[in-house]
Amino acid sequence: MAGIATQEESRQQPISLKDPSVTQPSPIARHAGLAAALRTQAAEIPHRSLVALADTGLAHDHLRLTGSGLLARLPKQSQMGLEPLPHLHYEACCFSRAAPSGHTPPLERLLEPTPEMPRGALLVGEIAGRPARLPEDLPALVEALAAIHRLPLPAPRRQLPLLAPADPLAAMLDEVARQAAYLPRAGLTTAARRGIEAELARFRHDLSRADRPPCTLITFDAHPGNFLLDEGGKAWMVDLEKSRYSHPGFDLAHATLYTSTTWDHSSQAELTPAQVAAAYETWEAAMGASGRAHRHWHLGLRRAMWLWSITWCAKWRVTSADEAAPCRGEDWSRRNNSAALNAHVAERVTHYLDAAIIERVRDEFADLAQALGTPNHF
Repeated sequence: MAGIATQEESRQQPISLKDPSVTQPSPIARHAGLAAALRTQAAEIPHRSLVALADTGLAHDHLRLTGSGLLARLPKQSQMGLEPLPHLHYEACCFSRAAPSGHTPPLERLLEPTPEMPRGALLVGEIAGRPARLPEDLPALVEALAAIHRLPLPAPRRQLPLLAPADPLAAMLDEVARQAAYLPRAGLTTAARRGIEAELARFRHDLSRADRPPCTLITFDAHPGNFLLDEGGKAWMVDLEKSRYSHPGFDLAHATLYTSTTWDHSSQAELTPAQVAAAYETWEAAMGASGRAHRHWHLGLRRAMWLWSITWCAKWRVTSADEAAPCRGEDWSRRNNSAALNAHVAERVTHYLDAAIIERVRDEFADLAQALGTPNHF
C-alpha cells in the first residue's frame, strides 16, 4: 500500500486547476489516462483489462482492474474543494484511517495526476457484495458505522490532514450557511424557504448549548447507497472521501434520513420513526458503555445533517447548470455525468426541495423524539 503523504508533500500541485485553460477530459480520455498511469506508476500490478462500472455517483468514476481484485476510483471533482494531489492524499487518508474498523476497502495505491488524468486515481480493494436492502440491513449498516466510530481517537496533531474542527457543530453550521447562500437562486416556493429557514434559526439558537457529544472518526457520507453487503451479511462502507473527526450522530442521521434512504435506486426505502429509533438503539449497543451518552444529541445532529443535505440540494440545482466551468477543485457541473445520472439527481433534488417533503421531514423529528424518549430539541 502506498504511504500517506505528509502535509508538506500534499501541497505539491503538478497540475494547477486554478488555470482556467485546464479542463476535465471526457470519461473516455480519463480512462485512457488511467491505463497509461497504470503502466508508468503501477506496472507491477497485473490485470487483464479495465471495465468501467455504471455511472452512479457525482464524485467518482469507477473502473475494475479485472483479475486484480482492485477498483480504480477516478475523481470527477473534489467535494472537499481541494486541488488534485491534496485531494488524493486526503481521500487516501480517509481509507487508511478507517481500515482498522474492518468495514472499509483496503487502500492499495495512489496514482498521481497526469495531463490525461488530471485528478489522479486511487486503487482500492473491490468488495464483492450487493446493495443494502432497507430496513432489514439497517442493523448491519449501523454496526459497520459503530466499528468506525469505536476506533481510538488520535492525539490532535495526528488527526491532520483530516478535518478536526474544535467545535464540529459550529463548523457544520458554517458549512450549512455557505450552502444556504444558494437558496434564493434555487427556485423554492415561499413555503419551502420558510420551512428551511425555521430550522436554520433553530440550529443557530441551539448552538449555544455548552455540552457536546464525543468526537470520533466519521465518514460524513453514510447514506445507504454507499454500503455493500457481502455474502455473510457484513456491511462495508465503500465510499470514503469526506471523513473527519466529528460527532458520530452525523453519520447515523445520514444513514437513516428520508433524504438519504430514498436517494439511491438500489436501496430506496421510507423508514418509519420506530425503524429509525431501532437503528439508533442498535448503534448505541454496538458502541458499548459510551453509546447511551449520545442519545440526547441524536435529534439535534439529525436536524443539522438534514439541513446540510437540503442546502446541498439548493447548491447543486444552481451550480450544476454551469456547463462551461473549467476543471477545478469542486465541480458539480452536469457535464461530468451521464444523462441518466443527471436526470436522477435532478428529480431527487426537486422532490426534496418540495414544501410538502420538507414538512414531512420536520414532522418526523417530533415523531422520532417520541420514539427515542428524548426532547424534540438539541
